[in-house]
Amino acid sequence: MPADAVPTAPAPGAAPVRIRPEIAALAPYRQGKQAGADAFKLSSNENPFDPLPSVVAALHSVIGVNRYPDASAARLRHRLADRFGVAPDEVHVAAGSVSILAQLLLAAASPGDEVVYAWRSFEAYPGLALIAGATPIEVPLTADSRHDLPAMAAAVTDRTRAIIVCSPNNPTGPIVTHDEFETFLRSVPDDVLVILDEAYAEFVTDPAAVDGMRVLGLAGHANVVALRTFSKAFGLAGLRVGYAIGHPRILDAARSTSIPLSVTAQAEEAALASLDAEVELLERVAHIADRRDRLVAGLRDAGWRIPDAQGNFLWLATGEDTVRVATAFEEGGLMVRPFAGEGVRISVGEEDAVEKILRIAASVVGTLPEGHSARG
Repeated sequence: MPADAVPTAPAPGAAPVRIRPEIAALAPYRQGKQAGADAFKLSSNENPFDPLPSVVAALHSVIGVNRYPDASAARLRHRLADRFGVAPDEVHVAAGSVSILAQLLLAAASPGDEVVYAWRSFEAYPGLALIAGATPIEVPLTADSRHDLPAMAAAVTDRTRAIIVCSPNNPTGPIVTHDEFETFLRSVPDDVLVILDEAYAEFVTDPAAVDGMRVLGLAGHANVVALRTFSKAFGLAGLRVGYAIGHPRILDAARSTSIPLSVTAQAEEAALASLDAEVELLERVAHIADRRDRLVAGLRDAGWRIPDAQGNFLWLATGEDTVRVATAFEEGGLMVRPFAGEGVRISVGEEDAVEKILRIAASVVGTLPEGHSARG
């Protein structure tokens, strides 16, 4: 800048430095509302059970916070490799599965490229594609809130670098079946990365559902990476640890884009302890799945049209009535997750919340007009 130049003040509300326009226009991720002492937090898909004593003890054993953690989380990677019958370099651990998703998109996509995914799905997908510089390509769900895999395959172009498939789909709930996924893969170029987001895999009770570990065991699917997490079923949401299974060269690319040392020693230790206690933890998951199924049945009996739910949440397609319906739940002490103009997601929480959900939902459904998409 010339010595006599006068700095130009930024416009009101603008950043004081140059920011990529698409990032400046991108809304930050917003988590579900917190709940007060007299309310149930059903706005984030968390596990309502307290940590197991054995997991708490494992956390207390790691007190050396003055030292960096193992950058590769090697013990956890080897443990997961043994569990799934793969090599350690076919496992990548990061601070939540969403971190790995971000790393994969950064590795695969760049300006001018495209990332295909179903919509509505996990709200982080469009932002992560934009951050990578790519163009998000959103393919509408079917009328029953499921992935339209034929339409997603048809959306693939020579600019497509990644496809995200979320099963069970967050926030609507339905799965993709194994047979559907196999058919889909045969219609997708082998050099396009297919990310199977299975953050809620442990809650699935439908035997027809796709299983990423089964897919990866089949020949010809080297372009598939399966994502899973310890945040949901294993109850470690506050520690942020997830993992991917896939081809080592793809995972090497993700590792190259990752922020080093992002998985803490505490998170790794808690994940290892959770695997030791997996039988006990999955008993809790079975209780949550049963609670989910009872909620779905009760809501349908009350007159709601509920998509098949296979995660730890359920979906009310309330459309333009979303804010009003969410407010009714919140006034009743239930913090839910509204997606304005689309619907309300209700996480499966404590048993004591079930009756309140059904009671408030029954009082609200009658206020929706005849023919409303959320009425059965």
